[in-house]
Amino acid sequence: MKNIAAIILCLVFAATVNAQQIAILKYQGGGDWYSNPTALPNLIKFSNQNIKTAIDPQPQTVETGSTDIFQYPFLHMTGHGNVFFSEEDAQNLREYLLGGGFLHIDDNYGMNEFIRRELKKVFPDKELEELPASHPIFSAAYSFPSGLPKIHEHDGLRPQAFGIFDNGRLLCLFTYESDLGDGWEDQQVHNDPEEVRLKALQMGANIIKYAFSN
Repeated sequence: MKNIAAIILCLVFAATVNAQQIAILKYQGGGDWYSNPTALPNLIKFSNQNIKTAIDPQPQTVETGSTDIFQYPFLHMTGHGNVFFSEEDAQNLREYLLGGGFLHIDDNYGMNEFIRRELKKVFPDKELEELPASHPIFSAAYSFPSGLPKIHEHDGLRPQAFGIFDNGRLLCLFTYESDLGDGWEDQQVHNDPEEVRLKALQMGANIIKYAFSN
């Protein structure tokens, strides 16, 4: 019965994969999965206006262990602190990603050690690999010849983009020491200069275009 259910879920996902929808991943562990509330709506608006996507302007919220994740070809995850995936969460997320889904994890500062631990539950045999600046995600719509842009300083480390791949397909993107989501938020939230916000939005649009095209 479990295998039949998984097949049904994959069929449902396949039927909806072309829909341009984004959902926020609500996870366990006490971390603030709900942070940056204006970020995704602003990124969606920017993408719809500038790279001609047709994404629902209001992102939905889905729980990691729910079959609802299969309705959305793109999941976004962020926060500052602890992340926990149960065995059921990890299996559900693994099936979603291997079935064609895409997960973008944006470290809003403080997620790194926790998300790396939990991703090993999802893919015990896979490692996060740093994406080179030549990866097509950095030129999907806007050119970032040096790779991931630096939006907020945090620990002053260089920004890095890591990925998990399966048969050459990027399933999961983890953006670290960049904080794209803060750059997507309303200007008055962080008082970022317009050129900084623009870089963040353009990189976000690259991620969306790449995810919906691959």
